[in-house]
Amino acid sequence: MKDGAFFEVEDGGAGGARLVLSGPYLVSTIGAVDSDLRSIEGDLATVDLSNVSEIDTVGAWIASSLAKRHNAEIIGASERAQRLLAAVEPAGDGADIRAPRLPVWERVPERVGELVHEFGQGVVGMVGFLGQILLAAGSLIRHPSRFRGKAMVHQLELVGVSSLPIIGLMSFLIGIVIAQQGAVQLAQFGAETLTINLVGRITLRELGVLMTAIMVAGRSGSAFAAQLGTMKLTEEVDAMRTIGISPIEALVIPRILAAVLMMPLLGFFASCIAIIGGAVIGDLMLGIPFLTFLSRTQEVVPIYDLYVGLAKAPVFGLIVALTGCYQGMQVQGNSEEVGLKTTKAVVQAIFMVIVLDAFFAVFFTEIGWG
Repeated sequence: MKDGAFFEVEDGGAGGARLVLSGPYLVSTIGAVDSDLRSIEGDLATVDLSNVSEIDTVGAWIASSLAKRHNAEIIGASERAQRLLAAVEPAGDGADIRAPRLPVWERVPERVGELVHEFGQGVVGMVGFLGQILLAAGSLIRHPSRFRGKAMVHQLELVGVSSLPIIGLMSFLIGIVIAQQGAVQLAQFGAETLTINLVGRITLRELGVLMTAIMVAGRSGSAFAAQLGTMKLTEEVDAMRTIGISPIEALVIPRILAAVLMMPLLGFFASCIAIIGGAVIGDLMLGIPFLTFLSRTQEVVPIYDLYVGLAKAPVFGLIVALTGCYQGMQVQGNSEEVGLKTTKAVVQAIFMVIVLDAFFAVFFTEIGWG
């Protein structure tokens, strides 16, 4: 105990009790006596620091708090202790340690205004980014030798070929779920055979392309944002501009073209695999032969359902790639921005894909392709 902080309360007679602090009162030693000091009751006449061998800010704050709480006077303080006591005195027990906060009726409108302002800035930035892409595309058309074909082939492989296994598995399972759940509901009306119509139309028209776009957004859109964001942080993008290479031409356009070209193929592939999954369930649960399910699908699904899906796919690919590249090029400051912008790219891409899918559904219904 003599190697650490300790204290003693002495009877001072008519003048009141005296609290004598001894030993080093440092942040590393104060914990042993802190609870005991807080349990002292009654008034004290003085707090004696003459036996304190070492003291830091924490020790000075403890002594000052004790003196204020017990209406005591601090005596025997060394020159260093006096400086520390003067520094910590304004931050007494009654200090307000909470940050100022506006009332809720002011805070909520303020936050809404900030979100609206951020949305407006995002729209302006996205339109400007799209303008840069169009200018770069026009430049490449005038100078086709500058187009990086190998980069686009590499992105075609990453966006398309490498994602076939996961998209195929996802689509197969979605087809199984749609067929199984649809058959259960249609069985109540004795219309199990209409499961073929349900699986064929909903996968070719909606879910095949939509789920593929969501998967591409999570897989390739996030990769675009992370890759470009890392290149921004390591100043590779600035180095490209310094040597006369346009980052939009070299990095952004190949990725956007790859996503736009591969999305129709991936969407068609996903729809076919989903129909196969539905056919498997039809064969196992409904007694519909596998080949009969497939041939019946050709008869009951209108050809324009395929056209609807294929028409939406490149637009979804453009949205995913554009969002990922834009957020990646906005990275600046530190590595935390890469994660934040990558997350933002995925969320925005999925949101925009779903919103556009709703508009497409209304549009194609209005033109008679419902």
